[in-house]
Amino acid sequence: MLKAPSANGRMFKIAALGCAVLALGACSSIRESRGFVNDAVLVNSVQPGIDNRRSVEGMLGRPTFESQYGENTWYYISSITGRRPFVRPRIRDHSVMAIRFDEEGNVATIERSGIDEVVYLTPDGDKTPTLGRERGFLEDLFGNIGQVGGVGAPGGGPGGP
Repeated sequence: MLKAPSANGRMFKIAALGCAVLALGACSSIRESRGFVNDAVLVNSVQPGIDNRRSVEGMLGRPTFESQYGENTWYYISSITGRRPFVRPRIRDHSVMAIRFDEEGNVATIERSGIDEVVYLTPDGDKTPTLGRERGFLEDLFGNIGQVGGVGAPGGGPGGP
């Protein structure tokens, strides 16, 4: 003899199903865009020898940053990261477009690079390696006692000339 499911049993199953759906949704990757929004049509429309600073700014907007020294270059940097909950973000797509201008302000060259030229740095432990000898705590604390500029030394400290 089969019993009809009770209202409490049905509510429990619905609540369990809802929790499972929320848990699966929390595991999805979060996508974040940073920097310049890379639109292929606009990026490919910039042409060396045809465009100038004003037309590039009209099409692409202000650059992410400009060169301060050397050739006049505008850099447009775009990065897309993906992140799962409780995990460090990872770069999914990265692009850099460098637009160099000549003296008259016309586009001279356009260079593009991608994620293949990104350098990943891993720090070496919790110390920064330095050249020279290692000093201990007591040497750091008392190392300058009797050095130049102490009390009574010529040209330094109280009582000096």
